[in-house]
Amino acid sequence: MTVKWLKAATVRAIKTAAQTAIATIGTTAVFYEVDWRLVGGTVLLATIMSYLTSLAGLPEVSTDEDRN
Repeated sequence: MTVKWLKAATVRAIKTAAQTAIATIGTTAVFYEVDWRLVGGTVLLATIMSYLTSLAGLPEVSTDEDRN
């Protein structure tokens, strides 16, 4: 893993976390109460999954750049 990969994976993870938070808050708000523990747990899991998915490869970071 390079610094470039870590930056790209972190940007993806932050975007995933934000999207998940918005979706979870919106879903729980329908029930008139936001369960913040549920939101936090769901966001944490989505962020971890984003990093794990990024291990398979990121289009922003080509393998040729990793070798240099």
